[in-house]
Amino acid sequence: MYDRYTTPSLDHPFGCDELGRDIMSRVFYGARYTLSIGVGAVCISATLGILIGSLAGFFGGKLDVVLMRVLDVLQTFPGLLSAIAVSTVMGPGLGGCIVAIGIAFMPQFARLTRANIFGIRGSEFIEAAALTNCSTGRIIVRHLLPNAVSPLIVQMSLSIAQAGLTASTLSFLGLGVRAPMPEWGAMIATARGFIRDSPHMVLVPGLFIMATVLSLNLLGDAIRDALDPRLKD
Repeated sequence: MYDRYTTPSLDHPFGCDELGRDIMSRVFYGARYTLSIGVGAVCISATLGILIGSLAGFFGGKLDVVLMRVLDVLQTFPGLLSAIAVSTVMGPGLGGCIVAIGIAFMPQFARLTRANIFGIRGSEFIEAAALTNCSTGRIIVRHLLPNAVSPLIVQMSLSIAQAGLTASTLSFLGLGVRAPMPEWGAMIATARGFIRDSPHMVLVPGLFIMATVLSLNLLGDAIRDALDPRLKD
């Protein structure tokens, strides 16, 4: 049976939690944590992945073999499992959660960058830049990456949704942001003991996680459609 302090009402549209705190305000405030973790983790994974992928794709040879074998080892484990392992080592908290997810998502950016670099490094404008004595760093930054950035932008937008979902999972397991911070996964973890009497305490943050992931995935699809010339008439 619902308690009068937790039941959704006109004064509290999403209801209150077991301590009488308004769930709507906590959910809106907690969006900062979930989205911050998603954006921060993707920034770390994209930076490391683009750097590693650019080196592997441009130089090739033994360097490419070594880097790809290291990525193979990292990708042997699912992303969530890798994030759990790193988060366990670093300890729970906002910073540790961001770094853990960033490392777990890094291989996909590295492989995508490498594939794009491989596809354009033999182009005539790259050879022309090399003949004009452009440095390796300048060729990569000024000529290769700008022509390989479109798929990376799409991957970043899609990865933010995955990172946010992973952050909520880590918080639910007690390895990410912990209560009393109103991160959505932490809110669900705290409210699971009240799911029978006050299911809205679990349902509301869960719906916000679903809506956010769906919205970011749709945004990623829209960006892909806008940047992919093959989809244009």
